Amino acid sequence: MLLLLVLPFLAMAAWEVPGLLRKKLWPELAVFFMVWLLGFVLSLLLAVGVELPTPTDGIEYLIKQAANVLPGGVK
Repeated sequence: MLLLLVLPFLAMAAWEVPGLLRKKLWPELAVFFMVWLLGFVLSLLLAVGVELPTPTDGIEYLIKQAANVLPGGVK
């Protein structure tokens, strides 16, 4: 099962990275690698059955923290 996950990610990297290296697009390569790695790790965690938190929880936490910083707070 993990092979079905790894192969598409390797194919994606094999398709994109040589062109970025050839054109010396270093910032784009760095962003590609970070997004690719994030996608791979999240997919791998889901594939092995780890329950991931929803992004809504994190956004809600950030909004509450920002509201505490504002004068008077948000009610």
